Amino acid sequence: MNSRINLITKTTEFAMNVTLNYIDEGDLVIDATAGNGYDTLVLAKAVGEKGKVFAFDIQKEALKNTEKLLQEHHLQDRAAFINDSHENIQQYVDGLCKPSAVIFNLGYLPMGDKTITTKCHSSVLAVKAAIDTIKIGGIVTLVLYSGHTEGREEKRTLLKILKELPGKEFHVAYVSMTNQVNNPPEIVWVTRKK
Repeated sequence: MNSRINLITKTTEFAMNVTLNYIDEGDLVIDATAGNGYDTLVLAKAVGEKGKVFAFDIQKEALKNTEKLLQEHHLQDRAAFINDSHENIQQYVDGLCKPSAVIFNLGYLPMGDKTITTKCHSSVLAVKAAIDTIKIGGIVTLVLYSGHTEGREEKRTLLKILKELPGKEFHVAYVSMTNQVNNPPEIVWVTRKK
């Protein structure tokens, strides 16, 4: 019997597994949408004792959940918990080493208030800042949820912008679960070549 898991059925894990290939111990990485902290936890393990994760969220509840999860794993010192919009990423990393990875899990806080979602305008600014900020050989990962109005607009706008990135400087990969119903999450990876 084959004991492998079917990675493509778990979109966020699939997105993270690819992202981890771009992270070394000691790196600076960004979780642009901390949520309940699961991505932040994985990233904190990946960067090791000398690395740092900047975890952003506009919701204090989300940052509390994230910090609590990292405390339970004794990894809170590897993260900075930033109660600010992800569109302001650049002001927090200016003057520091360039991040090797920035991950976005767009939409709303799982088990939270579904009326509070990421917004197209701020997400576009954040993704542009992330792309400008990552180091050569770095990655920006987006998990897109188009099952709500704002998510559809985010997806449409971001895909248009990412499609226009110069091929000599970036690779852009887009994964869509084309035979699934109910707007399954989709993934975009952007890597910097130079």
